[in-house]
Amino acid sequence: MHDELIASVANDWWYYNVELAPGLITKGTHMPRVPMMPRMLLRNANLQGMDCLDIGSMEGLIPTLMTRQGAKRVLATDALPHCEKKMNAIKTIYGANFDFRQIGLLYDLSVKLKDEGGFDFINLSGVLYHVFSPMHVLAGIRPLLKKNGLMIVSTNVMRREGHTLEYNHRGNLQRETNTFWYHSVPMLESLIRFFKMVPIDCYYCPHSDVNPANFAPGVDSGYMSVMCRAVDDADIQDGDAWAAGARMASWEFLSLCNGEMMNGQPRSSISYRGDQDAGGKAPKGIDLFQTMADERHVVRAVDDSRNAHTLRLADMY
Repeated sequence: MHDELIASVANDWWYYNVELAPGLITKGTHMPRVPMMPRMLLRNANLQGMDCLDIGSMEGLIPTLMTRQGAKRVLATDALPHCEKKMNAIKTIYGANFDFRQIGLLYDLSVKLKDEGGFDFINLSGVLYHVFSPMHVLAGIRPLLKKNGLMIVSTNVMRREGHTLEYNHRGNLQRETNTFWYHSVPMLESLIRFFKMVPIDCYYCPHSDVNPANFAPGVDSGYMSVMCRAVDDADIQDGDAWAAGARMASWEFLSLCNGEMMNGQPRSSISYRGDQDAGGKAPKGIDLFQTMADERHVVRAVDDSRNAHTLRLADMY
């Protein structure tokens, strides 16, 4: 039925491994053993009837799964429409009903997407290490998240204490030329909380020679995916009076993070693992550095393609 469509894209460059027809899977950039942790977290969120936003969608694996998990509205985005032909093929082959917006650089998204309203769920994965200013990106995206909404934030991290950003000097951390920053794990948590969210779940995968593209021998780094819930100022519960003051008075926060939009968002009913946060009260959240030491949250390899960067015709999550 889709023979001509499949033939038009099958030999193109692909970021994801995608089954276009039974047994015909594109050759993506990720090896089968490399886990896709945002996908693993996504399946624990109840997307039924929800409005969802995906940042940096490439061919549309995550938006396709969002629609299959029952989302009411899904918006896929990317800086350029460089994967649009392949994305349209996937939408047709998988019967996935989602929209696409070209957004350019990832700054000021609350301005660029203001006509889209708010979202119950936002996926911000594989982005923060690609931008000059991670805080600027978070400031633009956070106002788009509904109150009590969920956001996945995934990025490269350094497995160490302290609140630092490591610059990819001379490509010593990763040779990819759009990669600039690795957050220390406490730094990532601090930014999440600074922008009125708390981490409620996470996965961490150490960089290793399983994926030579991001493996730097002797560097204790990895990839971390964090599920975050939007909270009000009073519910962050981290005791950081300085951050609370900065949110109230700093020119940067007041100018770059649209408080009127953020405070005017409706409240989302989205649940995670079926839990409505203890009757609607905002959780304190988890300590990322402590949690990543727990082997249950360390992902080293996968034995199921539904945990990988592979989309199969039968996949529902």
